[in-house]
Parts: sequence; C-alpha cells; structure tokens
Amino acid sequence: MPSTRQIAVTALNKIFNKGIKPKEALDELSGDLDKRDRAFLMEIVYGVLRYRDYLDYMLKDFLKKPSGLSPNTLNNLRSAVYQLKYMRVPEWAVVDEAVNLERFNQGKRALINAVLRNFLRHKDEIKDPPKDKPVEYISVTTSHPRWLVKQWIKRFGFDEALKLAEANNRMPPVVLRAESAEKREEMLKKFAEKGIEAYPAEFSPVGIVLKEFPAALNSELLTHNLFVQDEAAQLVTYLLNPLPHGRVLDACAAPGGKTTHIAQMMEDSGEIIAVESEYKRIEQLKENISRLGLRSIRVIHGDVKSLDAGRFDRILLDAPCSSIGVIRRNPDVKYRHTKKDIIGYKENQLDMLRAVSRFLKTGGIMVYSVCSTEPEEGEEVIKEFLHNNPEFSIIEGDHDFLKPFEVLDQEGHVFYRTFPHRHNMDGFFAARLKRIG
Repeated sequence: MPSTRQIAVTALNKIFNKGIKPKEALDELSGDLDKRDRAFLMEIVYGVLRYRDYLDYMLKDFLKKPSGLSPNTLNNLRSAVYQLKYMRVPEWAVVDEAVNLERFNQGKRALINAVLRNFLRHKDEIKDPPKDKPVEYISVTTSHPRWLVKQWIKRFGFDEALKLAEANNRMPPVVLRAESAEKREEMLKKFAEKGIEAYPAEFSPVGIVLKEFPAALNSELLTHNLFVQDEAAQLVTYLLNPLPHGRVLDACAAPGGKTTHIAQMMEDSGEIIAVESEYKRIEQLKENISRLGLRSIRVIHGDVKSLDAGRFDRILLDAPCSSIGVIRRNPDVKYRHTKKDIIGYKENQLDMLRAVSRFLKTGGIMVYSVCSTEPEEGEEVIKEFLHNNPEFSIIEGDHDFLKPFEVLDQEGHVFYRTFPHRHNMDGFFAARLKRIG
C-alpha cells in the first residue's frame, strides 16, 4: 500500500495536471486510510494548494531548471518543503521519505536529497519579495494570482488586500444550519452534552459554528436535520425571504443547501422548483432533499434558459461563477482562472439573469447571488441588467441582521457583500430585485 506522502503527491498530480477537484482526488485515493493518516494527507494536500507559489518561490534558488522537472518530482518537493516550513515533522523523516518516493517512482533521488538538504541549510536566509513591490509581495507570500492581487490593491489598498489574501489561506470554520431557531437551541444543548464545542453563528438565526468537525456528525448528529453550510450562504436565503405557501424557483439548485433552506423557511409548504443542469449533481441534490424529509421541492434536470414553468413569487439565481469567494475552502480555485475567465462568467450570468427574470410575477422578488468577491460577477452584472430592464428595481432585505453587509454604490443601489477577512465567512455577493412592472 502506498504511503500517505505518496498518496499526497499523487493527489496533487491529479489536481494540478488533470484539473480534478481536491475533494474528488482525496476521496478516490484515501479510502483505506484511518482517521489520523487521512488528516495528515489533507494537511499536506491543502497546505500545498494554499501555498504552492510561495513554495516554488522558496525552491527556485535551489533548482537550476524547475520547468524541467516531472510533475511527480515537483509535487514531491513542494510537499516536502511544505512539511519543513509549516508542519511539525522531523526534518530527517521528511527528507528520507521524499527520497524514497523518488526511488519508488524511478525519479531524481540525488536531486531531491541535494535540494532539500540545501534548503534546510539556507531556509532562514530566504527573503520575501519587498513590500515596496506590493503586487509581487502579496502574490508570492500568499500564493494568489497577480491579476487578482492587482485588482484587490486597486479596490481595497495594500493592507486590506493582504488581509483578504491571508484570510483565504486560513482554515474556515465548520458551520451548520439548523432547521429553525428553536432547533438550533436544541442542537447547541445536545452538542454541549456530548462535549462538542459549538456556539451560535453571529448573524444567521439558524447557524451553528463548530470549533472542529467531530466524527459523530457524520452519522448520529446529522440525522437531526442539520446541513453543513457556510453562514454567508445561509444569509442569501434570508435575503430572498420566501414566504409559506408561495411558489419559488431555485434556478441553479445543486447541491441543495439553499433549496432546502428555502423549503424550511416556507415550512415545507407551497412549491419549490429546483432546476439543475448538471446531471451528475442531481443525485446529491435529491439525497439532501430526502435526508431532510422535505416534500415541497420538485427537481428538474435541465437548462433554466429553456425552462417553461409558469410564474413565481420568488426566484433565486445562485449563478455559476469563478468561486473566488470560497478560496479558503477550495484553494485550487486560485490557479484555475484568468481575468478573461471572469468576463466569460459575467456574460453567462447576465444571460441567466435575463432568462429567469421573465418568470417573476409583478411584485415578485428575485435574488441574484454569486460566491465571488469580484465586481465583474456582482455589481456589474446587476447594473447592466437594470439598465436594460427598467421594470426591475433594487430593494433592501427584510431582516435587520443583514444590515452589516449592505454596500451602497454611487447611485444609491443597495448590494450585499460578505468577506472572509471582515466577517469570517465565505465571500458572497447578492442583490435583491423586485419586479415593479
């Protein structure tokens, strides 16, 4: 059986070279590992994902031709340097294992040995890029793409751009959603009885924050109608504020976090049409609906742009996006996109918004949301939509606990934004629109 470190290198090869998502790669490769080894594996893989470019920066002076290395050797080096820099692993064990991995893969044992021993001798002499080169400094030390760092410095200034990038590299909290505020109180008592450290989320009335993810949650406790969902995503549904007995369209429903929250807020009454275009995600959507015992949701596999389903009181379009707002949960996102990609997302988001808006009743309310920090996917989409659709206007949310997330633009439009470094939540954008004619 391959060692945990070897599995880590194989997972990184799949993620960086084949575009496989980290969770999929780890699920595929770690089935036979015990809890401790799996935790060690995840620490290495996610650590390298968070700091890949910084690891490469630290390695560059010890490698003559980094571009000439095989993916296997390069990811072996990255894994080793991550352990040496950030983990409490004996140095001899890291070097020994890295050399052995090259032997197993018929790679460059002598090179690995020389580079790592050289790194250990001189690691304290490695200097970060100077702060008077702000883009390079943040980009390298936090391993974020230069184009994105440049945008953040322009929007927020150096200090806040750095805080946002650093927050993206921290482990996010485990947040659960209870069925109701009353159920939350019940669950907090249950957690306390079991010695699990948990406390109410700061804003969401049904949010529970855990210090760590206990093994018991995988079975017994999740039967209590709990759903793993970041607080920012919970707040989006409160912005929509669906009412009992209404008719609601969730235009991009999988995996079902917001869909099931909508149903719970509506007391499982009325009708919710949950549309999902990706067939492989339908199963997960149905499983989540079934686990929570919800009956008011009808799942449709198809493209919302060609949907024919009548009119709705509420519409949620949680649109496909760059996912730049959830880098702390999915650090591979940092390496997947260019500035050009963001423009491509914007065009698709506008198309989807135009398509779903035609289903909204006069007086009905529609929420557009994306898990992105970037205005191209947020404010710019809404402004362009409003410019061409004067029968819609922006309105505020109904709940006071949403006020801290309000952002006013120069025209007085109210948008909603959450940020990892400001709110310890995923980065979301949302806007609430009403059809007035």
